[in-house]
Amino acid sequence: MAPWRLPVLPVALVWGWVLASSSPSTVAPPRDLQITDPGLLGSLDVQWKPPPHEQTFNECSVKYKLEYRSSGDRDWKVIFTRKLKFRVGFDLSRTAEVRVQTLLKGRCTGDVEVQSDWISATFQAAPQGKLESEVQNFHCIYHDWEYLKCTWQPGLLTPRGVHYELYYWYEGLDRTVQCDRYIREHGINVGCVLQNLSQAEYRDLNVCVNGSAAATLLRPLYTTLRLHNLAKPSAPEQLRLSVSAAGELLVAWSPPGGRVPQHCLEYEVQVAEDAGEAAAAWAFVSTQMETALTISRTNQSHISCVRVRGRTNIFCADQGFWSEWTQNCFSVSRKEDKQLFILIPIILSLSISLIIFMLIGQCKKRSPAGKQTSVGH
Repeated sequence: MAPWRLPVLPVALVWGWVLASSSPSTVAPPRDLQITDPGLLGSLDVQWKPPPHEQTFNECSVKYKLEYRSSGDRDWKVIFTRKLKFRVGFDLSRTAEVRVQTLLKGRCTGDVEVQSDWISATFQAAPQGKLESEVQNFHCIYHDWEYLKCTWQPGLLTPRGVHYELYYWYEGLDRTVQCDRYIREHGINVGCVLQNLSQAEYRDLNVCVNGSAAATLLRPLYTTLRLHNLAKPSAPEQLRLSVSAAGELLVAWSPPGGRVPQHCLEYEVQVAEDAGEAAAAWAFVSTQMETALTISRTNQSHISCVRVRGRTNIFCADQGFWSEWTQNCFSVSRKEDKQLFILIPIILSLSISLIIFMLIGQCKKRSPAGKQTSVGH
């Protein structure tokens, strides 16, 4: 089978129009709004021309308000700029929607901002293959901020002999890059591991999973990832438990290794206490950024178990995956155990003393009181 190449998206229909305003505007909207695809898996170039007669705005500053979204999104993303070209990201499986207006403010407007009507445009990639041929259950995790692991399953209408490839791009790369480390099952690529993505953190990472099969068109999957929202740290390390003089449980641990920024972590702590019967269920104690905690032991249980896990906090990500649990248990003496520990040395001392007296008595019985000597002449 000939090697599959990332297809060049056909030119989609792009059109623009001016939306009428309920009130007249004193500044014209931009002109010739265009959307073009440079082949970067969803990053589209949006450009326009300034309004006519811009030279009459010598005493005013001209800015533009750019709003964009993929069809189906409720909210618009907004950019204020003086530029005439911007590159923004879209989901190519949906229609890209863009609108731009002119903002004028200065002496020529009495220092009041004047807004033009909107000029709008859309972009839609020509569909390829049936929707059911697109890969399903696409899922990615950014492990320890060190490597990204993405997995997927073949589409419902996948022919035999299908071959999947993953491509990605982020700002800073000259071109799209193909995965060089695939995960395979039954001779089919069902996943990819990407490393050295630190430059893509806090940027849009555009991904495309495409498939090829003999005489069959398969629909590609396009998605945009944000690595910090996919991070999953390793479990916390060196979980230590002890009991204070007041009988409180002292818990401490160390952050996980790897590239995970320590200030970006929060921890969840749970405790389970065995009161002598069946082990109790895990109970939530705290969610915190510190790596130490004091837990009061109200029921003075015999065994206390603590487990801790971590994830990226809200200061570094909108969401994230919890790590695995780190667990440790601590055995604490009960009151009756302490009484027993006091009695044991006393009993041992009395027993040893009794044994010593018995041995002394046995020795005295066996030794003669004195020796008698007779002399014969």
